[in-house]
Amino acid sequence: MAVLKLQKYGSPILREKALPVKKVDKEIKELVDNMIETMYVEGGVGLAAPQVGVSKRIIIIDTEEEDVVVLINPVIIKREGKSEEEEGCLSVPGVYSPVRRSSKVTVEAMGLDGNKFQITQEGFLAVALQHEIDHLDGYLFVDRLSPAKRIMLKEQLKNIE
Repeated sequence: MAVLKLQKYGSPILREKALPVKKVDKEIKELVDNMIETMYVEGGVGLAAPQVGVSKRIIIIDTEEEDVVVLINPVIIKREGKSEEEEGCLSVPGVYSPVRRSSKVTVEAMGLDGNKFQITQEGFLAVALQHEIDHLDGYLFVDRLSPAKRIMLKEQLKNIE
């Protein structure tokens, strides 16, 4: 396994819509292994492929209850409730802010075995799923902040670029 280079705020790949994975092969499995290694070394609870410079619709989440969950081509199919939790991001180091999201989500995805599955999570893990899926569509958590809050963080964000 290898630790991959994290893309930071200002990197163009973080603003692109990631490409779907057509099939799970050795290359995809190796990428996932490297993403898991990178997530742990960097101290994260989730990671999306664009954050390591790869335009693929792959996210990983450490649920702490079981092994890391790998979601390929994830799609949120159901949202419930509202929540506002503080978020941070490995690609936006040192920046934290409350973000409004759904409090419960159901996501459909493909696993490393190539089979589709659904996962439903609440609370922190629902937030993590939404945060990582945002990365696949070219959004960062700071994009979900109010214009006033983004202005307040402008200098901090500029220093990351």
